[in-house]
Amino acid sequence: MFGRYKRDIAAVFARDPAAKSVLEVILCYPGLHALWFYRLSHFFYGHGLVTLARFISQVGRFLTGIEIHPGARIGEGLFIDHGMGVVIGETTEIGDNVTLYQGVTLGGTGKEKGKRHPTIGNNVVISTGAKVLGAICIGDNVKIGAGSVVLRDVPSNCTVVGVPGRVVVRDGQHLTDRTITEVDLQHNQLPDPVAEMILCLQRKIERLERRLEELEVNSEYAGDHIQYVDPEERSAGSR
Repeated sequence: MFGRYKRDIAAVFARDPAAKSVLEVILCYPGLHALWFYRLSHFFYGHGLVTLARFISQVGRFLTGIEIHPGARIGEGLFIDHGMGVVIGETTEIGDNVTLYQGVTLGGTGKEKGKRHPTIGNNVVISTGAKVLGAICIGDNVKIGAGSVVLRDVPSNCTVVGVPGRVVVRDGQHLTDRTITEVDLQHNQLPDPVAEMILCLQRKIERLERRLEELEVNSEYAGDHIQYVDPEERSAGSR
């Protein structure tokens, strides 16, 4: 148990440059407090004491602003940065070395029983305000951009942005074989497919405008050599 607590503290130092001392981390990091409340509540949940587990979970939610259902399954090295408003549902499964920022929701999409929350792989970063909903699978080494809403499975080594979430290519870079000290936290440097599409359309419009100007110039030049026929004369000739 104490070994796991040490790993939880080590995860904070590995991914938060603001952490200065072990005492500071233990006293001042609500994400760590919420995780420890979860560890305790999950123990009782696994032994059938559901009401006690839920009560401990609610106490942790009241004190930290982070709600982790005691039925969730969480691996090693989870780091919840700031964490206010984070929600992790009952059937959520989280791998190792996962980072969640404030406002993240790992939730369900309906009232169905059984598996209804996402499964998160290893070395995943889910940015501020992102929502991952439903019994979907998020692969290893995935980054989810701020404010994204992910409703479908995401393969490993991908970056997801937008509403609904879309997989985008990140300069061909693959985040393989990462360790806890190498988790990519650059969630502010993500491609924007909507902005890229708008820029592409703008360039096409500019090309069309230039082409239209060229055609107008050519038509003015050719106008002196064009003989226009009255429509009535044309119809009379056809008869």
